[in-house]
Amino acid sequence: MKLLTSDKELISSEPKQETKKQKKKPTWDLARAAKVQNRALIKAALNAARGIKAKNLLVYCDAVDDSLIPENLPKDLNLILVTKKEDMVWTGKVTPKGVLTLPSLKLGRMGMIKISVILAISAKLVNPTDTIVFLGGKSEQGLLDIVLAFEIDKESEILTGTDFADIPETVKPAVFEHTLNLAIELSNKGREGKPVGTIFVLGDEERVMQLSKQMIINPFKGYSEEERNLLNPTLKDTLFEFSALDGAFVISGDGELISAGRYLGAATDESEIPRGLGARHIAAAGITALTSAIAIVISESTGDVRIFRNGKVIMSIEKPSR
Repeated sequence: MKLLTSDKELISSEPKQETKKQKKKPTWDLARAAKVQNRALIKAALNAARGIKAKNLLVYCDAVDDSLIPENLPKDLNLILVTKKEDMVWTGKVTPKGVLTLPSLKLGRMGMIKISVILAISAKLVNPTDTIVFLGGKSEQGLLDIVLAFEIDKESEILTGTDFADIPETVKPAVFEHTLNLAIELSNKGREGKPVGTIFVLGDEERVMQLSKQMIINPFKGYSEEERNLLNPTLKDTLFEFSALDGAFVISGDGELISAGRYLGAATDESEIPRGLGARHIAAAGITALTSAIAIVISESTGDVRIFRNGKVIMSIEKPSR
């Protein structure tokens, strides 16, 4: 992993003594200084991309003026934008390969990078074996301050599993993105201010239903597919309420909510599960070991979000400290 950071303080220089007749102007104009720093970080990112022959440059565009991204990017380097704005408008000179939308929440730097990477993999914008450069910063200050260059499947801090398998093709990228963002929001806010733990199982729904059983009356039974589709914005509050139920949500690859309150009885080799993780994580590992589904788990005790595939944790996203 190569890490280039710039933590240069941008402080207005004030005179020790001032008279009524004359006041010195600040040495640094903050907007100008931010632009200088942003250009330096962009240059560093492009140099890193050339040096490691990266295929993709992920830019947190909320932290930089679009016009600063140069038109003459290295050959075969794809630009992928990362944003928290659902209505983001790009006016840069380079046409991006894709746009990744993160949850509009406080996220730690590594959390932001992890979410961006897994969403990019889900959307088929990058491959798990790609080498990429991530350029990030602080949107509230319009300031870039970190460049991270790495090979995805070789960086254990990003992907936990060394034998990572791609996101199932039967799970639509929009469904995976929406579910992950929902899980992260739920882990941060909880339900009525109280911590919540739950499981979202995506894809291979027929097999998942065969290997599980209903713990309560299915709250989604009897509704039309459109009414119980995960992408229906009116369902968000309902999902937050049902997250308090024991058991898992079962969701089709198209986003159809098949069931809630589902008991996952599939067994797994617990030696593959990191120590300290409880029954909820063991259940997610078991169901993904016996099916082609992917599971997203919220830890009630810590608020961390973990993604399971093939019976193993492939990514852990820590809840940011407040």
